[in-house]
Amino acid sequence: MHYDLTDLRLFVAIAELRNLTRGAERVHLAPSSASHRIRLLEESIGTPLLIREARGVKLTRAGEALLRHARQVFAQLEQMHADLSPFAKGVKGHVNLWANTHATHTFLPESLSAFLRSHPQVSITLEEHTSPEIVMAVARGEVEVGVVAESVEGAEVVFIPYRADRLVLIAPVDHPLAAQPSTAFVDVLDQPFVMLHAGSAIHTFTMNAAAALGRHLEVRIQVRSFEAVCRMVGAGVGLGMVPRSAIPDGPARAALAILELQEPWAQRDLKVCVKKREQLSGFAAALVESLTGSVQDEPPP
Repeated sequence: MHYDLTDLRLFVAIAELRNLTRGAERVHLAPSSASHRIRLLEESIGTPLLIREARGVKLTRAGEALLRHARQVFAQLEQMHADLSPFAKGVKGHVNLWANTHATHTFLPESLSAFLRSHPQVSITLEEHTSPEIVMAVARGEVEVGVVAESVEGAEVVFIPYRADRLVLIAPVDHPLAAQPSTAFVDVLDQPFVMLHAGSAIHTFTMNAAAALGRHLEVRIQVRSFEAVCRMVGAGVGLGMVPRSAIPDGPARAALAILELQEPWAQRDLKVCVKKREQLSGFAAALVESLTGSVQDEPPP
């Protein structure tokens, strides 16, 4: 198949406007030139993309597939431009950092702010993944630095202590559980829960913890932040499980009862994960040093 970005831009314009002439105008082409390009594009692909009608055009199934993929292509191009633009502005280095939900929503904002203030020539891409996904990506060399709460047996990586924290159960202050200092996770699985959105690392972790007990968690509502979880729980929507560090101060905290979870997995000490510290690129090494100070590496499990 032979086509270029101009062909794809033209096709997207025509498909969105459902009109060849107006699509050609959007990309600054003459209608005759646009018609010729579309005909060559259809010949190259080997199937019609548009059905010509009296008042415009409509897409064939092949045209709908091409439109979907073309939009993805242009979205990727925009992301590429966004990723490259800092270098044109004088940024000298870039670090990819993967972290679990816990770290991303609690400690990392402050830590990364401090690092970037002292390293203005560096940019960071932060992606949220589950701890096992992060450990395996580091072990495979796909990402240099991760922040995790769990290890993966046999993964050839090292862990460096970052922050100590613990998952706790939160309930409305007038809930029957509120008088208890602690609870087992299994004892609250018949209660409705407020959770972070599906796909977040802590959502996956919590659902897996329930499944390991042969139970299914009733999720009443999903939100986008730990702060929103706390506010929903305080309003009586359901129970929540959050890191202790994520519970806000002030009126929002006053509306919550905080119960210790009795499970060993509730202790969620965060660690920086790298393959080999001595093999890190310069800016990745500087980031690890900023996050952990002079703390010694821990060997893999």
